Amino acid sequence: MTTVHAFAATEAHGPLKPFEYALGPLGPDDIDIAVDACGICQSDLSMLENAWGIAQYPFVPGHEVSGRVAAVGERVSHVKVGDPVGLGWHAGYCMTCEQCLGGHHNMCATAAQTIVGRHGGFADRVRAQGASVFKLPEGLSPGDAGPLLCGGITVFNPLTQFGIAPTDRVGVIGIGGLGHLALQFARAWGCRVTAFTSSESKRQEALDMGAHDTIDSRDPEAIKRAAGRFDLLLSTVNVKLDWGAYLAALKPRGRLHLLGVLVEPVELPHIPMLFGQLSVSASPVGSPLTISRMLAFAAQHQIAPVTEHFPMDQVNDAMERLRAGKARYRIMLDRH
Repeated sequence: MTTVHAFAATEAHGPLKPFEYALGPLGPDDIDIAVDACGICQSDLSMLENAWGIAQYPFVPGHEVSGRVAAVGERVSHVKVGDPVGLGWHAGYCMTCEQCLGGHHNMCATAAQTIVGRHGGFADRVRAQGASVFKLPEGLSPGDAGPLLCGGITVFNPLTQFGIAPTDRVGVIGIGGLGHLALQFARAWGCRVTAFTSSESKRQEALDMGAHDTIDSRDPEAIKRAAGRFDLLLSTVNVKLDWGAYLAALKPRGRLHLLGVLVEPVELPHIPMLFGQLSVSASPVGSPLTISRMLAFAAQHQIAPVTEHFPMDQVNDAMERLRAGKARYRIMLDRH
């Protein structure tokens, strides 16, 4: 039996405190990861506060894990002990349903979620099914790679899923933990990229990270002047916006794709969608194959999250910084 030293909350909104639990025998398809660093995602905060009503306590957050393989089951062959690896939102899949067999593992109805009903990566060790653990390619900094396994794949997936062309115009709404990665991926993809941001202080940063230009998202007239410009708008925010104004910024057959987790209904004007043949869609993370391709693409184009680092024992300070909206742009917890 292996004892895991972690940080857990015992109630919604509660502080994260030292917590120990025992891992059972290693399964034949399992991998144990010795955690070196773990990113903090907005989803960790939502789960900590039980905003989605699915958290179970004691709750150990952390689904943007980077570390090294500590142990492998007898059927694991794609990594070996000591390899640098990453783990994201999913910790396993059924591997037999229609979605898994079709290569859409992220749509598996019974997929294991790293921080839902199990303990995550705010710990010295985390266990997951082999198919959900990825060897990190050379060229990625292991200490900063964790957010690519959640935020990175979330924004990369639509580029492949919808066949976005290098000649397309892409707008990114909200330049935060997801948005700053979306700018980098879309620019490296070859697209003309526009950042929609309400923060004056982020304008130059957005340009530095890949945007060709910016639009003040607080200015309705500025958004109106962008009418008919974009093939794809990626919304990374989790707040209600004037969705009709953004639909008007799309070209005919354009797409508004929602990546932020919205708890309120999305109100959409039907007539512009009808006559413009517009699409509105959403997606979670990505399949194992898409994650592997995303990591390779990030390494090839030197795409990395902009990070701040805290020692893991200062996890409550780090969570409070995220809660206050002060993170620039992803917070990492380091074990060493």
